[in-house]
Amino acid sequence: MRILISRPKPADPSFAIGLGLIVTLAAAEIFGATLHYLNHMRAARTGQSVAMASVQRPAFSATTIRPRPGSSPAISIPSPPGLSTVDRLLQEAIELRDRGDTTTALARLHQASERDPNNAMVLEETAKTYESMQLFDRSNETWRKLRDLGPSVGPLYELADRRLKFGVPSPGPASAGVAPEWTGGAPSGNEVGGIPESSTFGVSEINTTEAPDPDAETNLTLRIGIKKQTNATIDHTKVKILVKFYDTVDDKEVKLTDADVNYEWLTSKHDWVDTNPEILSVNYLRPKKRASSPETELFETAAAVKPQKGRPPKIGSSTQEKRKYLGYEILIYYYDKLQVVQAEPTRLLQLFPPSESISSP
Repeated sequence: MRILISRPKPADPSFAIGLGLIVTLAAAEIFGATLHYLNHMRAARTGQSVAMASVQRPAFSATTIRPRPGSSPAISIPSPPGLSTVDRLLQEAIELRDRGDTTTALARLHQASERDPNNAMVLEETAKTYESMQLFDRSNETWRKLRDLGPSVGPLYELADRRLKFGVPSPGPASAGVAPEWTGGAPSGNEVGGIPESSTFGVSEINTTEAPDPDAETNLTLRIGIKKQTNATIDHTKVKILVKFYDTVDDKEVKLTDADVNYEWLTSKHDWVDTNPEILSVNYLRPKKRASSPETELFETAAAVKPQKGRPPKIGSSTQEKRKYLGYEILIYYYDKLQVVQAEPTRLLQLFPPSESISSP
């Protein structure tokens, strides 16, 4: 009896290869899906952090100012939210000027003026910046623009009009100017070096020197530079210059001095034909008192005493005034109209207000 035994056929190699490819592709698909999911999660986290950073930024922006060569390092001025471009530029200009960077401040103000030429506050700060730079012609030009806007700008119109008429109030004794509280109507009180718009003359310099003199209590000289408006033609016969010195009397009163006062022109012509200032020197000299004998002092004291009824005269106390130099007023008149006045100390203008005009001799 024949027994038939079935033997397995050898495996087909192509089947194994195909199965391996299928497994490989499946693994690649799973790996790709996993990588895509991880990248998506990472992008989501990045977007969330950017959103949080944008929420946590400061509520204001900062404008960085690049330093000029040789200047101080860059500064960053914060600008509050809600400001217009003109207001932002105006604020930056004021802060820059307060820090001493007037050049950059003017650049900011010019940018603001280009956007809003009739902005009264921009014009005001521009004029003040020019004044701080001693550029008085440009400041006066800017004050005129502000004044031309009319009373609709309120107090700034009055400020511009006052600046053009009376100049800039002196900041202190160094400028020997007029006290800001002085309310006289004469054009006066501008800083040394400037000329009020309504005046023909101004004072370009005041130098005070005191010479050591063994024979004098005080030997003091003022050197005064007097200049005209650039295009003005001057009749020098119509110019009058008064220098008044004042003393304290017994440390109580203030009186016009009784010391010797002498005038001398240091420039030869003093006719103001050219634009250079004419220089006037004025000397204050108080000689020392000569010692007198006791008999003479007693006689002078007794002669000056006025006895009161019922009381004997007091003998032995001197009635002579004790004077000490206090200061000066400088007044310049042209065609009998006051052009400018300078005083040191400025309170002299409160005690002795200058006359706006004088009569011809």
